[in-house]
Amino acid sequence: MESSLQHHFLIAMPALADSFFHRSVVYICEHDEQGAMGLIINRPTHVMLTELLDHLEIANTEAQPKTTPVLFGGPVQKGQGMVIHNSDSPWQTTLQLSADLFLTTSTDILETIGSDKGPKDAIITLGYSGWDAGQLEQEIVENSWLTVAANDDILFHTPADQRWQAAAKLLGVDINLMSHSVGHA
Repeated sequence: MESSLQHHFLIAMPALADSFFHRSVVYICEHDEQGAMGLIINRPTHVMLTELLDHLEIANTEAQPKTTPVLFGGPVQKGQGMVIHNSDSPWQTTLQLSADLFLTTSTDILETIGSDKGPKDAIITLGYSGWDAGQLEQEIVENSWLTVAANDDILFHTPADQRWQAAAKLLGVDINLMSHSVGHA
């Protein structure tokens, strides 16, 4: 593989009608010759973080969990929690994604979300999106996705319902004006 899409956004093209990925933005966590793994970052669930914490019997009395929706990260392992954040604290299971972004899958980070001991910025997902070797590349060739380097402002500070349009604007594209038809010239 010549280049990795790790730390990039996948932006669903308007014609992508897949029920999981229609109008989605996926943050790519890993991408190599074996495949890719990412998290959909613009699909809030009806579950608030405080409900997830209660279910896991994790005490967190901070205000942020009450107002933070858990996101649907993708159709694979829908019960697996994942946190993208910007703190390099020594959580039990953390993978560095970029110079200042990390992915933690251990529950110890959830105890500190919203506190001065937790990450400044974080998004919490359940499930993830995965592609086998060559599958994502083929979907890109088929015009299912646009790609652009990830942006922390979109990831952490743009409302979920605006991330699809905002990510496309990084490319100078108004995605709402793009055709729902696909083709090759």
